[in-house]
Amino acid sequence: MLRQIRGTIVMIGECIVMSLDNIRGNKVRSFLTLLGIMIGVTAVIALISTVSGVSGSLTSSFFSMGAGTMSVSVTGSDLKSGLDAADLDEISALDEVDGVTPSVSLNTWVSYGGERETRVSVAGRNAYYFQRNDEVVKRGRALNFIDDENTSFVCLLSDEMVETFFYGIDPIGETFVIGGLPFTVVGLFEEDSAGGITTLFLGQSEIMIPYTTAMKMNNASVVTSLTVYLADGVTSEDAKTALESTLDAMFSFEEDTFTVTTMSSIEDTMEEILSMMSTMLAGIASIALVVGGIGIMNMMLTTVTERTTEIGLKKALGAMPWQIQVQFLIESFLLSMLGGIAGVIAGLALSYGLTRVLGTEFVLNGGAILLGVGFSAAVGILFGWAPARKASRLNPIDALRSM
Repeated sequence: MLRQIRGTIVMIGECIVMSLDNIRGNKVRSFLTLLGIMIGVTAVIALISTVSGVSGSLTSSFFSMGAGTMSVSVTGSDLKSGLDAADLDEISALDEVDGVTPSVSLNTWVSYGGERETRVSVAGRNAYYFQRNDEVVKRGRALNFIDDENTSFVCLLSDEMVETFFYGIDPIGETFVIGGLPFTVVGLFEEDSAGGITTLFLGQSEIMIPYTTAMKMNNASVVTSLTVYLADGVTSEDAKTALESTLDAMFSFEEDTFTVTTMSSIEDTMEEILSMMSTMLAGIASIALVVGGIGIMNMMLTTVTERTTEIGLKKALGAMPWQIQVQFLIESFLLSMLGGIAGVIAGLALSYGLTRVLGTEFVLNGGAILLGVGFSAAVGILFGWAPARKASRLNPIDALRSM
């Protein structure tokens, strides 16, 4: 038994040596065959690894934007179209909630010193928003509770508004006309500094005013959109359950009156989309591997034809059909694996370059590497099977006649 195992190992070693000699002996043909496998594996590795890197960066960005927050969008019912101040106070009083920020927006015209601009985005915010996002205000002061309660005509301007209307002028304390109403500029803010789930859904605003003032300008008495900040140590699922229960009671348990969105649900949806994209791109790239496999089959069939005499001699000397078949399968397998290994290296290098260009994190995707190497091995065996079988079934007498 041990002698048979030893003999098999020796035979496989000799087959590997002969296969490598044959590959080296046909450099151009072997290189062109390897190239097909290499391109396929490179495409698979590069696409999957790049998508993984982009997915990780997007997930981190989304999480940092909306960690500890939920978004509530109210469609309302016939009896109740939105949330009033008492409803907001009731939501804020929940144990799972630290506070709420109503989101009121409008597009209107603004002017200063004879200059005028239309369709400017104005956001209504409350004092709590600035407490949670204290980095928003770069100069001046934030909006406070007095501004909310008194429906004050004060505003904060973005850098873009300052450059447009106050070039070379300090805007703090100036009177700025918004929608025909005079507002006092009390502060400046950076557009990208606030972030958060509110920005994700409503976009950046160029001017901030008290939300009560924005509601008055919109002739609205209720809020239909708000951001809920979770209390410390509370999971988004627990907070969502408590919030939905409270909102159900507010809207008399009517269906489809509101929607609560958490960052976890957005992340799950995003991951599903990116996973589908990754699978689709890998499937498309795998077509190149199939083309490379056909190249291997073509090369091995040509090799069998060229080595008919060698096969005849081996059979005449007692070689078994399965030994001939194993020899050609090993050659096909090695040819494919060499292309696969080269493809993995090229794919990782290409993915690294793409992630640097895109500004995302490079992720070494072990699954993609295993997929590329495994697919290469499978291609070598599947497409080498027919040529190997043909070689093993050659009649030694007919093979020797071709000498």
